[in-house]
Amino acid sequence: MNRRRFLNDACLGFGGLALGAMLQRDGYSSETHVRPNGQPHFPAKAKSVIWLFMNGGVSHMESFDPKPDLNKYAGIAINESPFRGVQDPERLKLARVVVVNDANGQQRNRIYPMQVGWKKRGQCGVEVTDWWPHLSECVDDIAFVRSMYTTDDNHGAQTQFHSGMHMLDGNFPTLGAWVNYGLAGLSDNLPQFISLGRREYWNARDGYYLGPQHDAIPITVNPDRPLEFGRPEGDMTEAEQRVGFDLVGRLNRLRSNAFPNDPALEARIKSYELAFRMQRSLPEAMDFRQESPETHRLYGLDRADTREFGQQMLAARRLVERGVRFIQVQHGGGGAGAWDAHGGLRGNHERNCRAVDQPIAALLKDLKRRGMLDDTIVVFGTEFGRTPGSQGSDGRDHHIYGFSVWLAGGGIKGGVVHGATDEIGFHAVVDRHYVTDVHATILHQMGLDSRRLEIPGRKRLEVEHGHVIREIL
Repeated sequence: MNRRRFLNDACLGFGGLALGAMLQRDGYSSETHVRPNGQPHFPAKAKSVIWLFMNGGVSHMESFDPKPDLNKYAGIAINESPFRGVQDPERLKLARVVVVNDANGQQRNRIYPMQVGWKKRGQCGVEVTDWWPHLSECVDDIAFVRSMYTTDDNHGAQTQFHSGMHMLDGNFPTLGAWVNYGLAGLSDNLPQFISLGRREYWNARDGYYLGPQHDAIPITVNPDRPLEFGRPEGDMTEAEQRVGFDLVGRLNRLRSNAFPNDPALEARIKSYELAFRMQRSLPEAMDFRQESPETHRLYGLDRADTREFGQQMLAARRLVERGVRFIQVQHGGGGAGAWDAHGGLRGNHERNCRAVDQPIAALLKDLKRRGMLDDTIVVFGTEFGRTPGSQGSDGRDHHIYGFSVWLAGGGIKGGVVHGATDEIGFHAVVDRHYVTDVHATILHQMGLDSRRLEIPGRKRLEVEHGHVIREIL
């Protein structure tokens, strides 16, 4: 009897579902011939990731890469300034040229001044703007990468930042899916890949050719209903639920005998037992009443402008604490994204920074004081930056040639800046990094070699693997 026949026959009942889930967790599933064994390829520095993504495009100049020359040359057309070379067509091969002329042929793209002050922060002296007062207290634990670039100049770049591939190239697994695919779970009662916050339709999936079992499980911070359809509609005892699970399991396994290679069916079967356990464990994880009043204040749960994102940050800490591997948190999802400041940049970014600054800082401080930052990576990303020149009277356009991200914890150096953009923040000019270099760095810290995760028949390009940013390790 081969392995698949044994698993099919053994898993007809509810107990078999539990067996299947445990075998999957330990790397002995029916996919073993194409997937890793669930163990790191080499000793890992981190075991979990909290991935914070700001939808819409955060201005790097008004956050973590302040540029004094924007004020010095404010109002001057870029091609009439000392920095006219940044718009040389040879330097703008990655996407469209952003130069726009008015009816008289004069360039409208004029240098737009900084909309907020800045100063050196922490012992390390990293410059951060005044819109991040709480995060500024954590800079000695953060590695800032100021030299990112990407190739999609519209909001499909949200997909690109997660998967490393332009959305026009097709659908590819996200970083979270690769971690979920490569490593065994840390908890029997919670999924190891969770998504918090709204995701736009072009960025709503993760597994793709790895299979739907590697999609993130979307949850909310509502302890009464953290998972859609996660509770029976009517009153039902646990014993009655088990009868239903047993019947569904038997029917699914009978179906899988006829269609043994159906990934959707396999994913569904594996989800039932986990869903049963999650009915107890997930509401408990989302129950913030267990936290002290001091913790509530730390995350900003006592304030209307920070409460929603603060709840997500506290949920992320509690989920990591309970063994979730990868937590993907989206801020400002929907449409182009809340950070998309083509006009009114000052009000837009000031409002958004106020919503996320204290909760993110609280997450870092809370992880650190609990000894969890040592093996938890926190990543702050966005799809692109914003132009040094103005759009309209008081906004900035999308900008793919240079922008910033940061990482903390899990073996990442603190209090360092890596890479640089030019004097006005137009091009990444020192140690340029494509978005998959962030992926490679995280996988490396998790003990994974992306080349050893490749699927037969799915040879990946070099750019998809990226390069580890070793300078921040």
